[in-house]
Amino acid sequence: MRKLLLAFAATVVFSGSAWAESVRMSVGSYNINNLPFVVAQGLGLYAKQGLDVTVDNFASGGSKTLQALVAGSTDIAVGFYDHTIQMQSQGKHIIAFVDLARNSGLVLAGTPNGKFDPAKPETIKGAKIGITSPGSSSDFFVRYYLQRHGLSANDVSLIAVGSGGSAVAALQQGKIDLLVNYDPAATFVVEKGVGKILIDARNDEGAKEIYGGIYPTSVLYATQNFVSSHPQTIQKVTNATVEALDWMQKHSAAEIVAKLPADFISGDKETYTKAVENARAIFSTDGLINETDVKTPLDVLKSFNEKVADAKIDLSKTYTNEFVKKVPKTASN
Repeated sequence: MRKLLLAFAATVVFSGSAWAESVRMSVGSYNINNLPFVVAQGLGLYAKQGLDVTVDNFASGGSKTLQALVAGSTDIAVGFYDHTIQMQSQGKHIIAFVDLARNSGLVLAGTPNGKFDPAKPETIKGAKIGITSPGSSSDFFVRYYLQRHGLSANDVSLIAVGSGGSAVAALQQGKIDLLVNYDPAATFVVEKGVGKILIDARNDEGAKEIYGGIYPTSVLYATQNFVSSHPQTIQKVTNATVEALDWMQKHSAAEIVAKLPADFISGDKETYTKAVENARAIFSTDGLINETDVKTPLDVLKSFNEKVADAKIDLSKTYTNEFVKKVPKTASN
């Protein structure tokens, strides 16, 4: 009997995948705001929690991820917090449960000889502006900037260019005049001599200048129904992701990049590593969603989204910190 039990235990250990819980996760794009999710994968932290994660990458932007979640083709999304507000205005309940990027990370870049001068906002008129996708936070960035300066989206042309290398190429090839994007694209623009950063919201000061406050972006979110019906799954995903955030705080950009799959790294590794270092300030240190900071995306959305402006938004129903608060203390090294 003892030998039989030992044999059974060995079978469980060596065929762990057969006992793993399957969960479908989708990511809007492989921009650096979503990096903690990929680090958790690279460190094997989801598998450590007994999860078999299937990942869909919608490289065109976060709006596609949101659509997949609402349609039921994914369980958990790696997307931007402001989507939860939009969905509430439409009567749909999406809830964020881990904060990955506590700040925007967006920049507005232009070519060296471009005509747009941030000191003269009206010079943006007629510009072809690259965004990741319609309905994305880069789209919101442009619309809010225009609205604050008495302009509208009709004064420019908004063009979807995705993120990473394709976005930089669009600026380099003259397909767009300005680019609103995240790292690594932001760093590539400068390091490759393609252009310069004109507005930088990667740091707190820049975000406050643009939005009037800190603008949380990348989070893990799911439908309220999934959160309520699968609390143990949500807790396991949370445990792994928060451990990844803690690990990132204790390791260099080079060490972080070393844990990433090759297809996540845009361009050459050296420049990408610089991009990770440049973006360090945007990452959450503990996964908690700040109750004050979430007011900033609401203010931005209200300024141009009629459904949000007309709705009575209850921010307390767009996020929860209950799972992060239950994460066991770990010693990441």
